[in-house]
Amino acid sequence: MDLFERHRQTLIDQEAPLAARMRPRTLDEYVGQDAIVGPGRLLRRAIQADQLSSLLFYGPPGTGKTTLARVIANTTQAHFIAINAVLSGVKEIRGAIATAQDLRGQQGQRTILFVDEVHRFNKAQQDALLPSVENGTVILIGATTENPYFEVNKALVSRSRVFQLKPLENADLKVVLDHALQDTERGYGKRAIHINPDAIEHLVNVANGDARALLNALELAIETTKPDSNNTVHIPLAVAEESIQQRAVLYDKEGDAHFDTISAFIKSMRGSDPDATLYWLARMVYAGEDPRFIFRRMLIFAGEDVGLAEPQAVTVVNSCAQAYDRVGLPEGRYPLAQAALYLANCPKSNSVMGFFDALAAVEKEREAEVPNPMKDSNRDSKALGHGKGYLYPHAYRDHWIEQQYLPSSLQGQVFYQPSNQGYEATIQQQVARRREAQLAALVDREAGPAGLSFGPVDEAQEQWLQRALGDAGERLRGLCDRTFEHLHPQRHHLILDLNATTGLFTWEALRQVPEGGVTARVGSPTDHAALVEQSAQLDVLTRPDLIQSELTTLADQLRQQFPDRRFDGIIGRNALMGHPQRAEILAGLRDRLRPGGRVVLTEALTHRSQRLYTLLPEGLLPQRLLTRLQQAEERLYEDPTYPERQWDVEDAIATFEQAGLSVTAHPDAQVSALTITETLLQRWVGQDSQYLHQLSQSLKPNDIESIRSAFQQALRHQTVNWQRWVVFIVGSCPS
Repeated sequence: MDLFERHRQTLIDQEAPLAARMRPRTLDEYVGQDAIVGPGRLLRRAIQADQLSSLLFYGPPGTGKTTLARVIANTTQAHFIAINAVLSGVKEIRGAIATAQDLRGQQGQRTILFVDEVHRFNKAQQDALLPSVENGTVILIGATTENPYFEVNKALVSRSRVFQLKPLENADLKVVLDHALQDTERGYGKRAIHINPDAIEHLVNVANGDARALLNALELAIETTKPDSNNTVHIPLAVAEESIQQRAVLYDKEGDAHFDTISAFIKSMRGSDPDATLYWLARMVYAGEDPRFIFRRMLIFAGEDVGLAEPQAVTVVNSCAQAYDRVGLPEGRYPLAQAALYLANCPKSNSVMGFFDALAAVEKEREAEVPNPMKDSNRDSKALGHGKGYLYPHAYRDHWIEQQYLPSSLQGQVFYQPSNQGYEATIQQQVARRREAQLAALVDREAGPAGLSFGPVDEAQEQWLQRALGDAGERLRGLCDRTFEHLHPQRHHLILDLNATTGLFTWEALRQVPEGGVTARVGSPTDHAALVEQSAQLDVLTRPDLIQSELTTLADQLRQQFPDRRFDGIIGRNALMGHPQRAEILAGLRDRLRPGGRVVLTEALTHRSQRLYTLLPEGLLPQRLLTRLQQAEERLYEDPTYPERQWDVEDAIATFEQAGLSVTAHPDAQVSALTITETLLQRWVGQDSQYLHQLSQSLKPNDIESIRSAFQQALRHQTVNWQRWVVFIVGSCPS
């Protein structure tokens, strides 16, 4: 760079808009998008470890896409090349690739190619990037305001990880504004500026999540306001309103905002929510959407979602559309809103969708001949007998007669299912009765061999299915799935597994939060070593963080090892059951939970567990001895020396409430087939049986022997229905 070029660049930096000058340079300066680059998130770990793969940043303007790329440029050791798709073409792409090849070959240095507005590249330009991205010559970082799944080459998308940036929260925008006012090098830190609180609120609110719009408005307000006698610039609400007069509504008539907003409008009408319907309608009108487009969608809605529940819906909406065409804007907004409110409050039925079932039947079924009674009798009734057998409905009572109109191959097929809404409810019973009469007439005419077949049960297959359904692995898989259904994890969430002994919940968490991260705790060195060995098969950035710790010290260990990490979800299976300090453990972990985060624990309810005496057939033991056995076994679950046996739903709820969590509990009984093997029988009633040993405290030795003999006689090699009780405990941290 020569002297003149350096001088020109210095002037550009000094005279650049405030939004450009205040662009963050490091991850610590970066504000917002905590779901993507917050502590512990995948992208932050990748940036800090300088192990980036190709990335696509997608989001509305002013959310930090280009800024994040610049932060990466300042952090990584790779060579950084930036081009703008609006100003660049294939020549610039080839030049960047040539530079990357030279650096890789001569210095072994990687190259990151940042393409701003990557969706502006045409297909040929995007194709020119593909080979170099695929072979690793360059690491692509693309920024786009358009949905990359529609606007970017599918091959590029498949080789990149897509991160969606959201509009900044108001709290984030206030931090951005505060930084601009205090920064002495790039902002207004050297000037005396006072902004009224209501002016700040207005700027933040109208900026609508766009940091660039906020800083541009702030700069305009400050630069156009004269300082007072003390050289202080005062920004009241009136000046703030002049600086940013209208909220910028994100709405591109060919982009995601257009389709997402009309989708929200239609779903609000379908859900019969008039308030939401008016809101989304106002969003579209405010952004300049063509009301004729909205009317077209409402006409479709009237047929698809209202249908025969209100047969006049199409007529009313069409009349409103004609009224709009006659009066125009702005008065045309009245019939527009009237049609939307009418549809939102109409009864709903999508029974007309039966047409598409009929269409599918036409496409799949072999073309069937029109039944002879249904054929045209005006031309061939004498020669071919067409129309013979047709029953003229008007000649019968109620102008209806039970006859079949479908081809013989589709007799009894149902396409139209009337709902119980609005007008359609009045014809629902009539349609059902007439179908029954048609079916009865069909059966009378076609009496013959039964259409249903029956056969003996395949006992071997049935037994195999019973065992498969009762398999422990399948059962645990079901518990895992139910746990994550209650957790509702997002792809960017951070999850803590309290009891990762088997790794089942941990590996599922890794699959569900690919852009987040998982921390897993185990209690024993053996389990820790096993999980370390299994996770070694994963990429280093996606591996879980494994902690060997007691539950009582886990919160402190997390605080020391990951001081900035807050979890969106905490999960565990049989983590707290029977632990004497479970409330204290949960209270400590609550501090490691984000506001609004969830704790979902799947705990066995041992207090409700299967009693062994229920497995004995009636009459095998004398009633007196059976009663004593029942009483003795029940006492085992009241023994204070075994607190885990007393763990029930009430205990789980109390534990969560003591930790300051709002809680719901979902107990669930699970019955599965259990085969009593010789090993299991010996564990229950063998010479070293802990069960019989504890019963002996209440029963005499000869009673114990009778009980042992009864169990061995009744259960050896038998398959029984075994009931397990679990509870899914869901705790929520206050927002």
